[in-house]
Amino acid sequence: MKTVTILGATGSVGSSTLDLIEREPNAFQVLALTAHRDVNKLAEAAIRTRAKRAVVADEACLGALRAALAGTDIVAAGGAQAVRDSAELGADITMGAIVGCAGLEPVLAAIEQGRTVIIANKEPLVSAGEIVLAAAETSGATLLPADSEHNAIFQCFDVARLSRVRRIILTASGGPFRDWSLDRMREVTVAQAVAHPNWSMGAKISIDSATMMNKGLELIEAARLFPVPHDAIEIILHRQSVIHSMVEYVDGSTLAQLGPPDMRVPIASCLAWPDRMMTPMAPLDLVKIGRLDFEAPDVERFPALRLAREALDAGGARPAILNAANEIAVAAFLDGQIGFLEIAAIVEDTLERYDPPAPGALADVLAVDGEARRVAAERVKDCAQ
Repeated sequence: MKTVTILGATGSVGSSTLDLIEREPNAFQVLALTAHRDVNKLAEAAIRTRAKRAVVADEACLGALRAALAGTDIVAAGGAQAVRDSAELGADITMGAIVGCAGLEPVLAAIEQGRTVIIANKEPLVSAGEIVLAAAETSGATLLPADSEHNAIFQCFDVARLSRVRRIILTASGGPFRDWSLDRMREVTVAQAVAHPNWSMGAKISIDSATMMNKGLELIEAARLFPVPHDAIEIILHRQSVIHSMVEYVDGSTLAQLGPPDMRVPIASCLAWPDRMMTPMAPLDLVKIGRLDFEAPDVERFPALRLAREALDAGGARPAILNAANEIAVAAFLDGQIGFLEIAAIVEDTLERYDPPAPGALADVLAVDGEARRVAAERVKDCAQ
């Protein structure tokens, strides 16, 4: 039986992880579940899984959590330090699924325990990639990618023969606006942007998919996880989201991982690694799918792809700035303060206005993140006027 801690248990990835764990009650024991402020969902999950500990990051919600867990022996705690404490429990497997830079410190704390950490949020590898990888090397932790694309690469990538890898091919659905003109995208509504054609995801990730910033961030993650030259990582559009990514070798062979567009597939791959586990998904019906289409992405209509590659090539603090500015811009769009096309424009403007030295420690990353958010927020105000 493996012990598991889920950081971000009430989000879409956390919920999918819980679904798989609850289907295998003899294989997993839950040590801790954390959430931001969704007390009811957190308490229900903790009771169902007999978790040892439930933590709400917003300490103002701790009283409600204690009330919801009254009569159980589940320890309730609140605040950022309590989330970090949960990450330091030494679970065999820690799922890092906290959205945003709030997940950076607890994921790094989990990595320092030297166990298996599943990376589901982008910030650790995008904003603090060098620091995270150095921590994993020091502690001996195993990092497993839960993103469907990176998990697909992980399943196809021959680490022992790096010189035989020619390129990595990241697939992208293209989001809901892959066929829209720039003029039409100027009028995009929030409801349209969060309606992903293939995947069921949270609002922020859905917007990132619509702008294709999600794929840009995944490009940076792939470069951190898989040691190939940056120009050996390519992005192509694949509308059906059946092939989740590919690895091409020097002999002309291309290995691809296929599966339904359901996050439980890559999460199950991580939970059971190096074994396999049953999932509730039906097998792919390739005859019913009928066809698999591919095309090159349009960086003119989706400038986030260009911005991400430039940030990756420049290195230093640029990826952290890209990520922070994007979070501010996406939040502003969801709040109705800016238009859809202004998301990438605000990110680019922030990158132009702010260029600090490369961060050397987590505190530096957090400082860069905070200042980038401030600069991006100023640009949001300008757009909203």
